[in-house]
Amino acid sequence: MGDSAALIVAASEQDANLYYATRFWAPDPFILARINGKKILVMSDLELDRAKSEAQVDEVLSLSKLQEQAKRSGAAHPGFSDVLDLLFKERQITSLRVPGNFPIVLADRLREKGYTIVPGKEPFFPERMIKTKEEVAAIRETQRLTEEAVKSAITVIQQSQIKNGELWLGGQPLTSELIRKLLHVTLMGSDCLGRETIVAGGTQACDPHCIGTGPLKANQPIVLDVFPVSLKSRYFADMTRTVVRGKASEKVKKMYRAVQQGQEIGFKKLKAGVDGKEIHDAILKYFEQEGFPTGMIGGRMQGFFHGTGHGVGLEIHEPPRVSNLSDVMKAGQVVTVEPGLYYLDAGGIRLEDMVLITETGCENLTTFPKLLELN
Repeated sequence: MGDSAALIVAASEQDANLYYATRFWAPDPFILARINGKKILVMSDLELDRAKSEAQVDEVLSLSKLQEQAKRSGAAHPGFSDVLDLLFKERQITSLRVPGNFPIVLADRLREKGYTIVPGKEPFFPERMIKTKEEVAAIRETQRLTEEAVKSAITVIQQSQIKNGELWLGGQPLTSELIRKLLHVTLMGSDCLGRETIVAGGTQACDPHCIGTGPLKANQPIVLDVFPVSLKSRYFADMTRTVVRGKASEKVKKMYRAVQQGQEIGFKKLKAGVDGKEIHDAILKYFEQEGFPTGMIGGRMQGFFHGTGHGVGLEIHEPPRVSNLSDVMKAGQVVTVEPGLYYLDAGGIRLEDMVLITETGCENLTTFPKLLELN
């Protein structure tokens, strides 16, 4: 029986596991094989020299040379499966551990050649969950730039005029689209990319992933959920604030106070060794005690019906989770704390900070203030 290898075939531009392992950014699929702790890349002629100078791996091989070798061995039109067969036979590899998103056609062709394919759990490289000092610094920097963009957006909302229950600025209605554009342009000026940024007013925010459209209303909560990636470091940040231009209703004020206290419960309980489910359940219980039930109301889910938090790093959503599923926290993980309350008669309220899990607690990486009413 032969040895095993870890194998990824993907474009690192879309695959965080591949980028993490190689620190090489490329838009087209390439091969990474990790054999006995040694990382081997197989690259096209286009990327060969750049990979040799930039990729943090042990060896970079030429795809075209391996294809020529495969032709001499009888493959008429050698593809990745033929190249991998050469690579692995030479090293007596028979079993391949691959990520869950591994191309199924390639997996089938490798099986036909006699290889055992073993799907790995996410994250494919478990060490990805524990952030190094350098990774935490990168996340902090993306968060700092995120806060600058959100400050610009909230300033514009605060400067808007109230006309017939709507927000106006510069002689036109202030819309979700305008605020989202402002956020994205500001982020681009800081070499960050924002996508699907949420600017959802009123009942639109009762669907937590609704990005928001149309004119923003006065005296109603506006949820701003901003989660850009740095184009320099490739690390994400994630922050949510909820504001009201004008006067918030008493229910909205009470919801806001409850959500803020729900966050505090998370901050106090989060530390290494704690199960995220315990934290999520404690926040749900607190909301119930405050008169904010969760469940189907009027044919719609209302209350607090999403997770309390998720990991952040090279992906905006990555392990661990702070939710109704068990997941024990570890020191060095970066997670969000984002409880929310959503009721059709009031709108949506969500607050979100990122924290670094430590052995004794957690450190908040978010410094942006929390203020409901903008008058």
